[in-house]
Amino acid sequence: MEDAKLTLGPVYYLWEGEKWRDFYFRIADEAPVSRVVVGETVCSKRQHFIEPYMADVIERLEAAGKEVVLSTYALVTLNREVRQIRDMAEDLTYMVEANDLSALSFLKDRAYTVGPLVNVYNAPTARLLCQRGATAICLPPELPLSSIEAIAAEKPGLDLEVFAFGRTPLAISARCAHARSKGKIKDNCQFVCKDDPDGLTVRTLDRQPFLALNGVQTVSHTCQALLGEMGGLAEAGIARFRLSPQDCDMIAVSKIYRAVLDGRTETGAALEQLRAVYPAAPLSNGFLYGKEGAAFVAAARSA
Repeated sequence: MEDAKLTLGPVYYLWEGEKWRDFYFRIADEAPVSRVVVGETVCSKRQHFIEPYMADVIERLEAAGKEVVLSTYALVTLNREVRQIRDMAEDLTYMVEANDLSALSFLKDRAYTVGPLVNVYNAPTARLLCQRGATAICLPPELPLSSIEAIAAEKPGLDLEVFAFGRTPLAISARCAHARSKGKIKDNCQFVCKDDPDGLTVRTLDRQPFLALNGVQTVSHTCQALLGEMGGLAEAGIARFRLSPQDCDMIAVSKIYRAVLDGRTETGAALEQLRAVYPAAPLSNGFLYGKEGAAFVAAARSA
């Protein structure tokens, strides 16, 4: 699996600008990832936190030999958001990742990638996107292995990527449940989501952790971890594995995944290392096995 590559997805959470900048500086200097997706994806109101540092982050990543991809919004509702995506599409300096189909009208005359928030559930959809300029697709994290294999078997003409680490993105809304939970409204949220840099846990009536809120986005409580499945996925035709940033040592996470891909660490040991690095959420891989996403199938394939 030495040929398989790692992608670092965008930070979905609201981190203070300096923390966000320093995170990517470390990624540039230390993480064994070849592609890095940067930019606000969840809520355009957060843009001003990272905007002052974007140029420095991109420069540092490129100097380290990383391929930089700019992320678009997952839900476009405002005219200024439309203008921002149009401006990104017209600037051919960087590859752009579409996270909402509305971006395709601006990206139709250039190459682009597709993020895991776009519902690519079958091979005809993958082929259509390829015909419209897509060079890579990160498949939705809820796809079972059978669907992934069926898409890969059709050889749609682009790189296929799988969401291999992180709380899985489940839904996005025009309303902000995160703000509402803290007595705020979306238009005057006071950016309360920055108080939860790894998401705000949602519990059932029985007080069991169930989901997590991230502004207008809902993510899983568990953390998808496909360490044991990467061998089979690579054999099926998956070229890349995506790591979604969590509020933990993502350098260590990336090195764990790289060691498994390179055959230097056995899956069981790697899972224990991953749990130690990111103890905030239980690991899961249920979606890949056609089960509930929060499940963890212990009989995962050995890498």
